[in-house]
Amino acid sequence: MDFLSVRIITDDVARLAGFYEKATGLTAVWSTPEFAEIRTRRATLALSSLGNIEPLVPGATAPSANRSVIIEFLVEDVDAIYANVSGLATEVVKQPTTMPWGNRSLLVRDADGNLLNFFAPVTAAAKEKFAH
Repeated sequence: MDFLSVRIITDDVARLAGFYEKATGLTAVWSTPEFAEIRTRRATLALSSLGNIEPLVPGATAPSANRSVIIEFLVEDVDAIYANVSGLATEVVKQPTTMPWGNRSLLVRDADGNLLNFFAPVTAAAKEKFAH
């Protein structure tokens, strides 16, 4: 088994795709006007409209309602990401901070309020963990 992706259901795929394009520097890959993906080397962040999922499983999802998941991105430079997203994020939850476990981390909310962690290992132990 391999973990492949996380899908966010949103009321505005284009707006959310634009946020992630600016935040990550990656270009969204569009399958339809209602479905886009931000593809990284390790996984994919899929963005889908409520209209894509609602007819299949009515009431199963609710855009902009998540308060229990953190989507994490391993990045080269947390401070550069902070410069990219500080005007885009709906909230900067925690400015760039080096955490006790050795990662420099930035917590923000995307355009739908989903919590994101952009982090980079900065200590030798943290770097070793993500070396593979």
